[in-house]
Amino acid sequence: MNYEAIVIGVSSGGLNAMKIIFSLLPKDFITPIIIVQHISPHSDNQWIKHINDDSNLKFKEADEKEKIEHGKVYIAPPNYHLIIEKNKIFSLSIDERVNFARPSIDVLFESAAEAYKNKLIGVILTGSNNDGTKGMKLINEYGGLTIVQDPTTAESKYMPASVIAAVQVNYILSLNGIVDLLIKITQP
Repeated sequence: MNYEAIVIGVSSGGLNAMKIIFSLLPKDFITPIIIVQHISPHSDNQWIKHINDDSNLKFKEADEKEKIEHGKVYIAPPNYHLIIEKNKIFSLSIDERVNFARPSIDVLFESAAEAYKNKLIGVILTGSNNDGTKGMKLINEYGGLTIVQDPTTAESKYMPASVIAAVQVNYILSLNGIVDLLIKITQP
């Protein structure tokens, strides 16, 4: 399968999880990665600098009407929902919070599922609520690949456990296992 994008949803404990994942992914990883990390609406994004320090790939905040490109890692800006349009361009929204969050994982995942159909990989990592569960259901319904961090390895197991309880996921893996799988299925 030729996957065109990876969406990642993460909340509590996300900084540590992302540091591990992005220190292990190779510099030549080309599949675009789009992330929603639950953060304060007033975040100065200092945490992105910390991840960039240890990462082989570089993060950037997604911009309104930005085209999604290979080899990039995009992150939802604070206090905006990140939406992928059908033409694979970002839109930012200040619509109501979803699952008490803006940015919401479900908003990203549902729009990504509509845009990429079965060419999408959805990943849920550590977190303390059920944001991402509806989005993973839709990714699954479109035939995309669904990966969840093993709750026993997560700093906060609730979000991965919520997805596992509601969706027939393809893989439940440790962070290292997720990296190994992403490399295996996306790299030429």
